[in-house]
Amino acid sequence: MGGSVVLQVLLVSLAAGVLLGCSLKNFTLHVEKQECTHCLTINTTVCSGMCFTQDSNLQGVAGRKFRVQRGCVYQSVAYRSAEVPGCPAHIDPLYIYPVAQRCRCSKCNTVTNECVQTPLQLHDSCRSKQQLQ
Repeated sequence: MGGSVVLQVLLVSLAAGVLLGCSLKNFTLHVEKQECTHCLTINTTVCSGMCFTQDSNLQGVAGRKFRVQRGCVYQSVAYRSAEVPGCPAHIDPLYIYPVAQRCRCSKCNTVTNECVQTPLQLHDSCRSKQQLQ
């Protein structure tokens, strides 16, 4: 009986890691440039998911020893470019965007990553311009 409970807890833990873990996720960007007549929809991948984190109620050095703060970050990333159509000749139509290739749970490196979660004003679609995919 005790062995089956341990096995069930292990299976639930593994399932939670698979379902909630850090992994690649498809993401759609809607790119607009003020001077251009069209909006561009770009499909890319980002890192998304939950990672093991814990904090201690202890103060001082002892408390820091038990603090584990990890986030879902890029392990490797490539950059691609796309041209926003309908731009005047004096406007650079090139838009460069990241494509996540591998993700991992790791301490956030403030040199290479945005580590503070801030609300982004993302649009679900292009606003008033013609949409190209």
